[in-house]
Amino acid sequence: MEVKLSFPADHPPLYVIATAKVAGIPISEDSSLASGSLPTFLISSNDNELKLRGTSINALLRYLGRVASIPNFYGRDAFESCQIDEWLEYAPTFSTGSEFENACCYVDGILLQRTFLVGYSLSIADIAIWSGLAGSGQRWESLRKSKKYQNLVRWFNSIYAEYNTVLNEVTETYVGKRGLGKPMPAKMKEKEQQGINNHMKNVNGDANEKGKASSKATAEVDLPDAEVGNVRLRFAPEPSGYLHIGHSKAALMNQYFAQRYQGQLIVRFDDTNPAKESNEFVENLLKDIETLGIKYDAVTYTSDYFPQLMEMAENLIRNGKAYVDDTPREQMQKERMDGIESKCRNNSPQKNMELWKEMIAGSERGLMCCLRGKLDMQDPNKSLRDPVYYRCNPLPHHRIGSEYKLYPTYDFACPFVDAKEGITHALRSSEYHDRNAQYHRIQEDMGVKKVHIYEFSRLNMVYTLLSKRKLLWFVQNGKVDGWDDPRFPTVQGIVRRGLKIDALIQFILEQGASKNLNLMEWDKLWTINKKIIDPVCPRHTAVIEEKRVLVTLADGPEKPFVRIIPRHKKFEGAGEKCTTYTKRIWIDYADAVSISENEEITLMDWGNAIIKEIRKDQDGNITQLIGVLHLEGSVKTTKLKLTWLPETSELVNLSLMEFDYLITKKKVCGS
Repeated sequence: MEVKLSFPADHPPLYVIATAKVAGIPISEDSSLASGSLPTFLISSNDNELKLRGTSINALLRYLGRVASIPNFYGRDAFESCQIDEWLEYAPTFSTGSEFENACCYVDGILLQRTFLVGYSLSIADIAIWSGLAGSGQRWESLRKSKKYQNLVRWFNSIYAEYNTVLNEVTETYVGKRGLGKPMPAKMKEKEQQGINNHMKNVNGDANEKGKASSKATAEVDLPDAEVGNVRLRFAPEPSGYLHIGHSKAALMNQYFAQRYQGQLIVRFDDTNPAKESNEFVENLLKDIETLGIKYDAVTYTSDYFPQLMEMAENLIRNGKAYVDDTPREQMQKERMDGIESKCRNNSPQKNMELWKEMIAGSERGLMCCLRGKLDMQDPNKSLRDPVYYRCNPLPHHRIGSEYKLYPTYDFACPFVDAKEGITHALRSSEYHDRNAQYHRIQEDMGVKKVHIYEFSRLNMVYTLLSKRKLLWFVQNGKVDGWDDPRFPTVQGIVRRGLKIDALIQFILEQGASKNLNLMEWDKLWTINKKIIDPVCPRHTAVIEEKRVLVTLADGPEKPFVRIIPRHKKFEGAGEKCTTYTKRIWIDYADAVSISENEEITLMDWGNAIIKEIRKDQDGNITQLIGVLHLEGSVKTTKLKLTWLPETSELVNLSLMEFDYLITKKKVCGS
């Protein structure tokens, strides 16, 4: 019997290949099918031939499960076979970016008291789920190295250990760091990495030369229809808050692609809501953009285009593609959800123009109205159900004062201004996915050039809100010092807390322009930061004042003396410091309780000493240690290496602040 599996190289059926390898069923693999083709399974025996098309990968898996020599590979009875079928239906969940971690959590719970997913032996269900995890590439490998899903990792590792040879062959052939698909040719990989390295060099400048911080950036994707020298991008924050870590990802992704394609980058302020915006936010956003090292070609404002936007709105009204609606807001929202057309939808262009002029005047009648696009109230995508284009707002604008009484919505202004500014590719986070169809439909109605949209995943952090509206609540209610509070996820906040911008850049570029949603741990960012600062950061010594313990060295110097020692033993650039050596020194109480009588210890930057006596009060608390120096002793033989301070009036009191999370819930919905 001969078995042949055909599939496209960019989408190999990993479940089937791994199952066949584990079962020891020889198959001929042909990866020459065109991209997008369905895999086929051809079984030839004598004069008979069976051809299975991959409309259902599960059909191929069931066939392999039935013919395999592994006992109970497709269940020992009909009940177990049904359970296996449920797992086969569930396996593709691991290829859905937004559901990946939920799937890991679910399977981890199942495996709490189980060795295999179904029954008491290996089945094709185990291989299917194993392949789903392995096929996600670096995403699973990162989780596998953590302690997050211990049951799942135990199960995964046990299968890998049992079938190491064949599974290694499968993953090395078909799975790369970015997950399932045809491995990147060596030359392309080298070219991609060179582009990333150049980007890091441009962003970090001399800091990269000093710190030598490596980058594992993974922005290994192409913009659709992009041509070198003809790419124009925009980073478009709303000036309603300070730049936070989520915006940083968008800014750096835009710069990455602008440099990669030798294109242009515009910073545009989407200032269409005077109720939330101010010049303070504009100034600080520009400051934060500069902090990130973003190099832009121009700064523009959506408000620069208000006259053209008004003109476009009137053209749409005249052409029957927009109408003025006075339906109360709550009723309008309900009608949109239910697909019910507004009573104003079929008003004549003349009637709409009359009401439009009332809106422009900001009259009592006009304030009751809004301008809506006439798209499709029956579309399953609710963003296409006649979105609002203009709303009245009598508040003055932070740039242009009280010239206007109405302002365009982001949904209306963005596609227009993108086209007018010659933007070729609009990078948007995947939270806007459902609005992409709306964006292109509005451009079509406007008759402007279509702009490509490229999505990347929004950056989400544990214990963190990234909504500017919600961050503003913390500021206004005095829960934080301001937008630069060290507990805030703003650029100014995390820099004030001690983060190096190089670390933030590396952290974000390591995630690349992936569309997979991730909930990131802060620990990873601070680990990168430590690697950057540890080689160069000056060292200072402190002792906790509360319950500190005095150590008297009987043969210590009667007269204090000073030595000049380096602030960092391996980095001369950190400078030097003066250390005073005295007969009586202070150590932390926690260090004192770990010492035994007659134990030899090492006093850092001095030498060894032997503690001869430990004195305690009536409650058993250590109050003083008596010892002698033993400077000829070897530091290699001591268990305790302790920091200390001299007993002198020159010591400086200081307070160390340890910041916790503002939010106590790890995953915050709607952040």
